[in-house]
Formats: sequence, C-alpha cells, structure tokens
Amino acid sequence: MAYLLRALIVIMLSAICLTVIVALNWIELEFSHIQLAIPAFIYTIFAQAFVMFYFIGVSRLVNNVYNVLHSEKNLNELFDQPPSDLAPYIKKTKRHVHESTLSKRQTIPWTMLILTLGTIGFLLGGAHDTGMVTKIIHSGTIYGFLVALFIGFFKQWSHLGKSHKLLRDLKNLYGLSNDAM
Repeated sequence: MAYLLRALIVIMLSAICLTVIVALNWIELEFSHIQLAIPAFIYTIFAQAFVMFYFIGVSRLVNNVYNVLHSEKNLNELFDQPPSDLAPYIKKTKRHVHESTLSKRQTIPWTMLILTLGTIGFLLGGAHDTGMVTKIIHSGTIYGFLVALFIGFFKQWSHLGKSHKLLRDLKNLYGLSNDAM
C-alpha cells in the first residue's frame, strides 16, 4: 500500500509542477494553467485523503493490537496459542504505537496545510480571474502552497516507508498474513 501511495503523491507533485510551469510560461501547452489546475487540485485532494487515512489506519491498527495485549482479552485474535509472558510483545508493540503516532503527527498537519493553502490558492485564482484580487495575492498563496507541498511530500514519502516497515514488523511479530489490516 505504501508503494501505491508513493506513486499517488509522485503523480500529484508532477501534476502541480506542470501546472506551475505552464502558469510561469516556461512551456506552452494547448491547455492554460487554469485548465490544468482544476484536475490537478482535485487529484491532490484525492491523493492527500488517501495518505491521511493510511496513517490514521496504521495508527489505529497498532493501538488496537496494543489494547488487546494490555487488556489480555481476545488474545486469540493475535495468537493461536497465547503465551504466558506477554511482556516482550507489549514492549515491542508499545514501540510500534509510538512510531505510528509519530508518523501520523508528522504527516497529517502537512496534509491539512497542503489542502488548506491549495484551496485558498485555487479560490484566489478564480478571484484573480474575475478581477477581485491582484495577481500577487494569488501567486503568494500558491508559492506558500508549493512550499507546504514539497515539505509535505518529503515527510509523507519518508513516513510511508517507515509505516510500511512497521506494519511488516507487527504482522511478523504476531504471525498475521500480509493482506490483513
């Protein structure tokens, strides 16, 4: 799943960069930057929603496993034959809880900032097109959006890899199949 999400955010970054390049008149296409911005931003919303829910889901799964271990109820969900000493499992799972929470905290604020600045920039683009705001206001917002997008992209890329490894470790620890979530 992490590889799919990485592909989604690469396509997202490429679409936004193409839109900006056309807006700056570095290349000319048969489409204006306005015509490129509409599908590019809709796709950005789509990709960021997937990334955000992935991190929420990973954190939720790890917390659920930790809660099952801590309550010592329903241990048969994790083990065929529950061990008598759960301390090593609790210790490793507590570390996974910390890592998944950290990944969620490091990526979701950037996702929200990308979506907020992108929406404002998109709306200000329409306002500029109708003459309600100056070009510098729209451009400044878009530059802020681009900074958030690049920082968020690299944070998401990094934490997608870490979360992928975390899920593999967690599934190997409890003998869960790779397609289980």
